[in-house]
Amino acid sequence: MMGEGGNMDSAPVRAAEFFAGIGLVRTALERVKGAQVQVVWANDIKQAKYNAYAANFPDAEDHFIVRDIRQVEAMDLPQGIELATSSFPCIDLSLAGNRRGLVGEQSGMFWEFAKIVEGMSPRPSVVLLENVHGFATSHGGNDLAAALARLSKLGYSLDVLAIDARHFVPQSRPRMFIVGIQKDKLPASAPQELPPISDVRPAWVQAIHKKHRETLDMHYMRLPALPEGPQDLDGFVETEVAGNLWWTEDRVAAFIGSLSELQKARFDALVGADAISYRTAYRRTRQGVAVWELRKDSIAGCLRTTGGGSSKQALIRLGNGSRAIRWMTPREYANLMGAHDYKLLAGTPNQQLFGFGDAVVVDVVEWLGNNYLLPVLRPNNGSE
Repeated sequence: MMGEGGNMDSAPVRAAEFFAGIGLVRTALERVKGAQVQVVWANDIKQAKYNAYAANFPDAEDHFIVRDIRQVEAMDLPQGIELATSSFPCIDLSLAGNRRGLVGEQSGMFWEFAKIVEGMSPRPSVVLLENVHGFATSHGGNDLAAALARLSKLGYSLDVLAIDARHFVPQSRPRMFIVGIQKDKLPASAPQELPPISDVRPAWVQAIHKKHRETLDMHYMRLPALPEGPQDLDGFVETEVAGNLWWTEDRVAAFIGSLSELQKARFDALVGADAISYRTAYRRTRQGVAVWELRKDSIAGCLRTTGGGSSKQALIRLGNGSRAIRWMTPREYANLMGAHDYKLLAGTPNQQLFGFGDAVVVDVVEWLGNNYLLPVLRPNNGSE
């Protein structure tokens, strides 16, 4: 396929980032082999997220539109978009949310994304959607079925897969992805049959394919095995922070006092260990009482948007008879989202925590870019 002035295979993939947030999808796509993806348009409704994005991407003012997506039209996008990404809000789909599904005020923004794609000419060759696993079960699976049907009507063959970010960073963050490829762009390497069970397509994902393959165009791409991922927080936590970030002894005592017997035994064992280790903890409500719970493993729980104490994650440093506790920092959130080099120049600490908790893990999207998106969009340009 030829573009103006040259071979399309040698030109960067032109991408549009819907629900761009603080720009971690762009961060990931720019790491794809040979910088072969270029984000040329982005949108989000929140000025604070634009500010963080602009602090990291000086060209933001040229292509980032701060606007409610319901006020965005296809004509607002530049021509030649080949890839459209959409990490639309998950609050109505998440098990921790209100479960209103795609009729909800937030997650219902999927329909606005689809409406814009419908109006684009030509439509993007590939769309990449990301959301929580709860999307698969929302309203008994009917929300996902409706979304897949809508994308199918736009000419896309569809693939569903699931990736937990813990394969790349020490954070448990399971997410579901939908990849749509325009049917005339579907490569021969994408079988239109039931995918085998694998680490990216466990049995529940295979069941989605099986349910819809008779009525919709479905495919899958053969992908390499996911890496094992780090097993602890070394290299991701800040070992030197201001002393006033660590909790007072009274607050630490209150934390310990809220632990169950099992949790307290786990805590004490780590305090008595010869080596320093880190654990994370969330505040939960059990039988109407607020308690703290440590993770069994040495990685972080899923980072969330900050909206109260239960949504923030505490970091515990234990060992050699000592213990210290504090809230996790924005830099640690950035590291756990695969954005070690992200500049924390804009917004308050809470806005920064919110931005990362609402984002995608860079390494996951980069892996999809290298192993899935680029082989489809630039099959003759050295991608494997």
